[in-house]
Amino acid sequence: MAAACSPGGAAVTASLRGASHGGRWYLVLRSRGTARTLRLPLSLTTTTTAAAPVRCAVVGSSIIAAPEAAPLEGSGRRSEQLAVPPGMVDELVEEALVWCSQHGLVVGDRNHPRSGKAPGVGLLHAPFSLLPMSFPRFYWDQALELTPLFNELVDRVSLDVEFLQQTLARTKQVDLFTKRLLDIHSEMVELNKKEEIRLGLTRSDYMVDRATDLLLQVELNTISTSSNGLACGVSELHRNLVRMHEKELGLDQASVVGNTAITQHAEALARAWAEYKNPSAVVLVVVQQEERYMYDQYWITVALKERYGVRTIRKTLAAIEAEGELRSDGTLMVNGWPIALVYFRAGYSPNDYPSEAEWRARNLIERSSAIKCPSISYHLVGTKKVQQELAKENVLERFLDNKGDIEKVRKCFAGLWSLENDSIVVSAIESPELFVLKPQREGGGNNIYGDNLRETLVRLRKDGGDELAAYILMQRIFPPASPCYLVREGTYAKENAVSEFGIFGAYLRNKDKVIINDQCGYLMRTKAATLNEGGVVTGYAFLNSIFLT
Repeated sequence: MAAACSPGGAAVTASLRGASHGGRWYLVLRSRGTARTLRLPLSLTTTTTAAAPVRCAVVGSSIIAAPEAAPLEGSGRRSEQLAVPPGMVDELVEEALVWCSQHGLVVGDRNHPRSGKAPGVGLLHAPFSLLPMSFPRFYWDQALELTPLFNELVDRVSLDVEFLQQTLARTKQVDLFTKRLLDIHSEMVELNKKEEIRLGLTRSDYMVDRATDLLLQVELNTISTSSNGLACGVSELHRNLVRMHEKELGLDQASVVGNTAITQHAEALARAWAEYKNPSAVVLVVVQQEERYMYDQYWITVALKERYGVRTIRKTLAAIEAEGELRSDGTLMVNGWPIALVYFRAGYSPNDYPSEAEWRARNLIERSSAIKCPSISYHLVGTKKVQQELAKENVLERFLDNKGDIEKVRKCFAGLWSLENDSIVVSAIESPELFVLKPQREGGGNNIYGDNLRETLVRLRKDGGDELAAYILMQRIFPPASPCYLVREGTYAKENAVSEFGIFGAYLRNKDKVIINDQCGYLMRTKAATLNEGGVVTGYAFLNSIFLT
């Protein structure tokens, strides 16, 4: 939930102005509560009356504007938290807490010293919203339709060595983590290492922008797409609460969208394992030293064992370096086990590589014949810089063939800019509340907002070095907010909350044969609107589910 805003903060209004500026059109954004006005040049492809108020969204490297009077595709559709009758709150919270304990909707308790190391020790219910989010089917269907397109896009971009290397060339000069990843990629290219069997378990995250009613992409995740197990659990929790109190709540449990993330991700992993053609081989799950969210991962590995008879082993990168070896035929062996597939639930952050041992392990994995989920190429496709580059004009055409598909993907892009665009940097310094500054990092808690954004940009411009290439600027998305009961550590609070939802995807390919390209369930996260950052694992957000309307 990296680009949400507080509705209690600066609201944005917009209008079009033209003619008086040399015949050019400009989008004027004004932030209520501040004295700031942001004027961005735009090239309109449709006829619009000058000075007419508009609802606007920055899309890609351009601006889309529509007159207020013209109905938008999402107009009249509102996502909001379902209301809880005040007299029922305590009863529902107690029932929900009992359900979580009985059905495994749990995480490790950070206050217990062994909760992240030993299964079954120091358990605590996962943070959750008391009732689901009312969500228009229009946006749901749009996100489902986009998923196979993004799956295919990731795969095609991953094969374009020149694009990845050139896009990240400047970033690697100032970002050591990106450099190390890109160096491994370069080494695999030099070795002519081909990934004939490619598996991607992705998640594309979105918010509904309340000013435009547009569904805009927050980010595309290609490594360690987490919370799939917990997401399934909370949808079942909500369905149970609605079923037990259908009359009082006036809701139909059938409208709570069931979640297939675990079953479909387990199937994708099992089918990839089968493509490796070695029945004695196992799936290696790469994990962190301490995993308070290990139970989210165990939902997958248990399903693999129970449904498909596939064995998994869990190892840190340090353990892989100590116990791993590469046979002459390319087989990766870890503690005596041949590895068919490496499933990364770690390795996305510099913190996962505290020494050279972890980097040697990553290199060993990439050089092996094991299927990687993700490969180093897939990992790089998920970087913020690549996402920003794909939003540029005519770049999608390099990877996608169908014009209709290209427009569908481009339509969901929020504004994304390189810091080489000095006019945008100046605009962000003047109106920081309208932007998010993103480094090349995953895992939550890394983005920069507000006054910190302004101060960072001022410092970077003053220094005048290449460090600008370590960041991108993104349009800040303003989702609708509504009251919500949020439950954490056995207590609840009523907050004005905003939500972000993601669609999981699976893509499996063996040479020219696409075996799987599908959506695989969803993740809905809700947080207090006063917070900038999001993420369940990082402690900002609460699990939620979708009630289709």
